[in-house]
Amino acid sequence: MTTTLTAEIDVDAPVDVVYNQWTQFESFPEFLGAVKEVRQIDDVRTHWTVSIAGKEEDFYADIVDQVPDSHVAWQSTDGTFHAGRVDFQPHGNETRVKLRMEWEPEGFIEKVGAALNIDDAQAQLDLQRFKKFIESRGAETGGWRGEVHGRQETSPDQ
Repeated sequence: MTTTLTAEIDVDAPVDVVYNQWTQFESFPEFLGAVKEVRQIDDVRTHWTVSIAGKEEDFYADIVDQVPDSHVAWQSTDGTFHAGRVDFQPHGNETRVKLRMEWEPEGFIEKVGAALNIDDAQAQLDLQRFKKFIESRGAETGGWRGEVHGRQETSPDQ
């Protein structure tokens, strides 16, 4: 049974800065609690190591749709199914970040966590850490401005 989690937060930074930071996947362990490591394989493929309920897992995920300053969507390509999308919306001088993720809980602890909406609370906490991470720096650590549609990358120069 697939479960869906959602979270959103307003970040005190312009949309391009917030979006650029989100595209720096290798920095995710600094603010996403379950993420131990993310390696960027190429413009559309990433390798993740996560720890959920004390269980470490590795998987690959592909960016399936990405538009600068708008959204990033991904889907796992092996292991436990999960897919998600983050939308970035200018909101005055801030940026509203909206996360939606679907995943397949495995095992008793993950299923109970999903049933009790602990996943949503964790996602909200992760977004709060992302907000603190970017606001305390005052700038992004990098950024990728290309587009991806249907797992096909279009470079920013095309």
